[in-house]
Amino acid sequence: MIAALAAPPPALDTLMLPFADGSLDWPADGRVLFLRARDGAALRAVVRPGWVCVQGFRSDHDALPTVAERLTEVPEAVFDCVLLLPPRQREESRAWLVRALERVAPGGVLVVSQANDEGARSLQDDLERLCGEVRSTSKHKCRVIWMRPDPATVDPALVQSWRVQDAVQPIEDGRYLSRPGLFSWDRIDTGSALLAAHLPGNLQGRVADLGAGYGYLSCELLRRCPKIDALDLYDADARALPLARANVERVLTDRPTPVAVATHWQDVATGLPQRYHAIVSNPPFHLDRGGLPQLGQAFLHAAANALLPDGRLLLVANRHLPYEQILAARFGESQVLASASGFKVILARGPKR
Repeated sequence: MIAALAAPPPALDTLMLPFADGSLDWPADGRVLFLRARDGAALRAVVRPGWVCVQGFRSDHDALPTVAERLTEVPEAVFDCVLLLPPRQREESRAWLVRALERVAPGGVLVVSQANDEGARSLQDDLERLCGEVRSTSKHKCRVIWMRPDPATVDPALVQSWRVQDAVQPIEDGRYLSRPGLFSWDRIDTGSALLAAHLPGNLQGRVADLGAGYGYLSCELLRRCPKIDALDLYDADARALPLARANVERVLTDRPTPVAVATHWQDVATGLPQRYHAIVSNPPFHLDRGGLPQLGQAFLHAAANALLPDGRLLLVANRHLPYEQILAARFGESQVLASASGFKVILARGPKR
């Protein structure tokens, strides 16, 4: 699984410091809300029944301790203790700060942690603007910030403004719906555009898009390949899939023949439930901020296992990524169809199971 490829974030250890040093106590009722929760030894040492962990990324969600309730959406209830590991993307981070703030019960505590090189100083500035006075400490090249929000010092205008900063919005002159935090959320990715330009028009049957994001490549498949009759979109980010489906359905309104469309919230590295005539992908190769080629390599293995004997894989990758050895081992043949702007488009045939 993808989750097994990455170590727990150091911000998780730092998040627990105020409880470890006695600055804060866990709530007496044992109920804690942990937003964008990540697994690790620091969590497993303290998690108890009554915790609610919210995580929309499939591999991270599945790795969380089962003693806690695991959700993909923020619950309506309030808690005496709310923890948050905010994302790096600034607009998305501010929206999460508001969500966290609104889930803190009167007199409760909000605790937030982020790596220094992901914007911890800016995060503290944002919290002070939003809530007033905060406390903080640093360790593991991360900062943890906590406060007991006072309604008298919370800025209601910022609450209103930041709540919608990661909202769904149109991009590319209204052709697509997207939202901050998704891959290449506000534009068409250069690599994906290169792959789209080299999609064979004769792709047919059941096709899959691995790592679909907001659905750009799936839309291009439907525009360019009239013989596709079933399309499956896979993504590990639960927030991406409703947008991908909405964008695909807009394209389908102009298509003369029906297509069976399905979305799958799934860690592709765990394998695919269907067999396919063709698979397209712009595989991820970063986890958090670090490059991790094993992510893309896991996509190649999953594709080889899921393709029919005469199936084709079309993928785009940064030119420097080491995929050739896996392609040679898992496919009968592969060729570079295009190379431009630091990317390469590869066609592979003859999967070896």
